[in-house]
Amino acid sequence: MAVREPVPIKFPPSEELAALFAKVVAIAERLPGVEVSRSYGTPAIKVKRKLLARLRSEAEGGLAIRCDFVEREMLLQAAPETFYITDHYADYPMVLINLETVRWDAMPDIVERAWRIAATPRLIKDYDAASGD
Repeated sequence: MAVREPVPIKFPPSEELAALFAKVVAIAERLPGVEVSRSYGTPAIKVKRKLLARLRSEAEGGLAIRCDFVEREMLLQAAPETFYITDHYADYPMVLINLETVRWDAMPDIVERAWRIAATPRLIKDYDAASGD
């Protein structure tokens, strides 16, 4: 498991970070039940009040997003400059993402996988039926 050195982050977020978070929100809002909210005083994305992702204010920075442990390990190995965890997240099914280095073409899939973890079975069923999955 790769624990990375802290990446400084300004809070409130800089215009650049706010714009990157807005891109994540735009991706997430394509999915049912998504709402923009706050978590630990930071901008967050939730599904029916369950956390999907949040912008971290801590020194380690990044976007904390839900994922299972197998996916997290694959992401950490595939792009350690982009995906990382801190000791705090070692036992949580989440990964941290450096939004300045992430491949944005991968973000819709990453966000949808996180959504599927946080969404209710009914939301998932309705979404899959509407999209033909």
